[in-house]
Amino acid sequence: MGKGGSLSEGVIKKILLSYTYVAIWIFLSFTVIVYNKYILDKKMYNWPFPISLTMIHMSFCAALAFLLVRVFKLVEPITMSRDVYLSSVVPIGALYSLSLWLSNSAYIYLSVSFIQMLKALMPVAVYSIGVSFKKETFKTDTMVNMLSISLGVAIAAYGEARFDTWGVILQLGAVVFEATRLVLIQILLTSKGITLNPITSLYHVAPCCLAFLLVPWIYVEYPTLRDTSSFHLDYVIFGTNSLCAFALNLAVFLLVGKTSALTMNVAGVVKDWLLIAFSWSVIKDTVTPINLVGYGLAFLGVAYYNHSKLQALKAKEAQKKVPNADEEANNRLLEAESDGREEK
Repeated sequence: MGKGGSLSEGVIKKILLSYTYVAIWIFLSFTVIVYNKYILDKKMYNWPFPISLTMIHMSFCAALAFLLVRVFKLVEPITMSRDVYLSSVVPIGALYSLSLWLSNSAYIYLSVSFIQMLKALMPVAVYSIGVSFKKETFKTDTMVNMLSISLGVAIAAYGEARFDTWGVILQLGAVVFEATRLVLIQILLTSKGITLNPITSLYHVAPCCLAFLLVPWIYVEYPTLRDTSSFHLDYVIFGTNSLCAFALNLAVFLLVGKTSALTMNVAGVVKDWLLIAFSWSVIKDTVTPINLVGYGLAFLGVAYYNHSKLQALKAKEAQKKVPNADEEANNRLLEAESDGREEK
């Protein structure tokens, strides 16, 4: 088939690779969520210490990130001054530690399916906080879309069979802290030209998270762990769990690097539906019709939000191409005039 055949084969290969990255990310994200639920749930593994679990993850990820960056030098390190670290990374690390602590705590009180439904509020939180920090422009149609997502989640919450107020507060708190972290990354790092991939992010942020989590751990979980002898960890369980958490960060690096952040958002919606199905069919969590109607409405709102973001990105790229095209046309015109003068 010649060149046409090789081109089509290249396109097919690229598509297959993209789907492979998506599948790997969905699998690992799915695995980490279900694994964390298994460890923390009192009816399963019964180790309800979310701060300790988060600290184990951060210790493992920080150690592996250090090896990849400093020892094996497989990832290029990011040079950062002490002032930038204290003013930018430390606040982000504090928010990340709170987000992880609260989200892991929610698994003790809520079903996996309902947690995924509550996470649909993430675009609402990111947009609202972005507007308050003047990183997003307020638009009426976008706010209406945000309200439709919120309404969908509210309907899903109304139909939840195992509704737990404290669990909902924890998960909503995790959403707010994570959304604030994402906005602050734009303000404190991206605006300064500092771009962290998941590995360099863990290298800089994980030790900071450990420091912040140590204080509540000493007062909240350490006394219980000491009295119940729960320090005797199953290294297979916690080792594989931490490895999955680190592999998930690598998968994010691959997915965003080889496709786009928007692809990850769309894949996230697919993952949420799979988790809801898994939670209902395997874990035997109760998923009511009202749950599904509410989440369906929220899902449509999130899908529309992602679509709007994609259109905005396309419009931005098109605007960038127009000046370039004008510049090329002017260059050609100048060249033509120059050639004309030479001929004379």
